[in-house]
Amino acid sequence: MRVLMIGSGGVGDAAARIAAERDFFELWVVADYDVARAERTVAAVNGRHSGGNGEGRFVAAQVDASSARAVTELALAHGATHVFNAVDPKFNMPVFNGAKAAGADYLDMAMSLSQRHPEQPFERVGVMLGDEQFAVADEWKADGRLALVGIGVEPGLSDVFARYAADHLFDEIDELGTRDGANLVVHDEAGNEVFAPSFSMWTTIEECLNPPVIWEKDRGWFTTAPFSEPEVFDFPEGIGPVECVNVEHEEVLLMPRWVDAKRVTFKYGLGEEFITILKVLNTLGLDRTEPITVKGVQVSPRDVVAAALPDPATIGPRMSGKTCAGLFVTGTGKDGWPRRTYLYHVVDNAETMAGYGAQCVVWQTAINPVVALELLARGTWSGAGVLGPEAFDAVPFLDLLAAPKPEGYGSPWGLEDR
Repeated sequence: MRVLMIGSGGVGDAAARIAAERDFFELWVVADYDVARAERTVAAVNGRHSGGNGEGRFVAAQVDASSARAVTELALAHGATHVFNAVDPKFNMPVFNGAKAAGADYLDMAMSLSQRHPEQPFERVGVMLGDEQFAVADEWKADGRLALVGIGVEPGLSDVFARYAADHLFDEIDELGTRDGANLVVHDEAGNEVFAPSFSMWTTIEECLNPPVIWEKDRGWFTTAPFSEPEVFDFPEGIGPVECVNVEHEEVLLMPRWVDAKRVTFKYGLGEEFITILKVLNTLGLDRTEPITVKGVQVSPRDVVAAALPDPATIGPRMSGKTCAGLFVTGTGKDGWPRRTYLYHVVDNAETMAGYGAQCVVWQTAINPVVALELLARGTWSGAGVLGPEAFDAVPFLDLLAAPKPEGYGSPWGLEDR
């Protein structure tokens, strides 16, 4: 396997560090618009392995992720068998199309962007997440190529949990409810708690202020108002109760395509402060992506907001706490009795910083596409078309993720019946 990874900061950097411990690939190209950033990632990986003499399988390259042609040319130049998209989802379609033109398989962690319904945005769906990618699924299948979409942690691991629950835990599923929460805290140099999102602020604004999508078997996909249906969910391993609200997310668009359930939702533990900030940004128009003119310069308000906040990849040393990604499944168990089960994956920031120099939310996102790439390289997973994680057997993924090193990735997942 020869991997071309588009994007070197944050998740890309963590993915390279995780992949360096595995032997399933012969080449891993780290590509970024800022080639110096890609070179720093490669130097860090190569210096960490082989006693600083160079790991050898990692190389840096420059690429413009907004250009499908540039992605194609770089993939062909390195003989890439797989293009791994690790940049913001606004670049998904150029990278997706570039991989297809190069005859490479493709993976991403977030799908093509949505567009709200023009007349009834909080009732009816418009263009949904992933619609642009699913529209050409037949072309990918005809080419014998695989586009594995939504294989981060959420979406990604949560979708693997859905497949596992349907195959091994439940006879009938009432609801597949992704629930994400954390007790993470970030401090400044003086020790004061500060506001600093643990993931891309650009993407966070996109998913939190768009109309959330819900799926019901007798209704299909529909939308609600942002931050609707608040509930307090008790997260495991000391995180505790966190208020969660509906947020637009790929799981709701993916799970119903492959898993039989009566309802599918996604709720995120944002917290009152974060919700207030997002509402203010929306009120002021600072969530807009369309450029405005400021002193003769065209700028996107959302780009300015994202640039003004700390880079999520840099806040790890000042962060403490744990993050939890998981799926709460309700319905009828294999024994015929009612069942309520939370499948989850908890990561401690102190551990990921010590082991990989990556903050926990970034690391938790990065590990899952690397596990998927290994399963594809070894032929354990295979397929053609545009497929979500639910389309594959969950057991090999969960086993490899949890198995102790060096056989696996040493990152166990949990299960609680409630």
